[in-house]
Amino acid sequence: MEQLGFYILAFVAIISSLFMITRENPVHSALWMLLTFFSVAGIFVQLNAEFIAAIQVLVYAGAILVLYLFVVMLLNPKSKGFIKIPFRYALGIVASFVVLIQILITLQSANVIGRSGQYTAEIYEKYGNVKIFGYELFNNYLVPFEIVSVMLLVAMIGAIVLAKKD
Repeated sequence: MEQLGFYILAFVAIISSLFMITRENPVHSALWMLLTFFSVAGIFVQLNAEFIAAIQVLVYAGAILVLYLFVVMLLNPKSKGFIKIPFRYALGIVASFVVLIQILITLQSANVIGRSGQYTAEIYEKYGNVKIFGYELFNNYLVPFEIVSVMLLVAMIGAIVLAKKD
């Protein structure tokens, strides 16, 4: 039953992402992107990563998608779409083929199962995913976390400066 749910969510994510890149209207693309984000969040829930699923919905479906729509509305696209690439389907097929080859080469040369982490199932049951994630983030990855926050601040200030009227 869990595999059927995964296959349904994966199918919805793949189809909605294909619809996202083939729509001419950027608002319709954003709605298909929203469905893709929710499908990926559902896959995270199946992996018992509820915190990452919630972050997926809050950050990507909430903040990133709203930022994308804000930029689209700021640019004031025409009703037919503002990205005119006559060969976009051919370009998409070539890019998809290159990505497929990269995935196959990676799967062939990588250990798919991966290595076991330092935390056992008992530790996860005792402390929970969120507490362990927070501990790792703020102890071992504090500097990259702060660098990303400064980069986001600079991007936000840059967007405000670009959007400001003279």
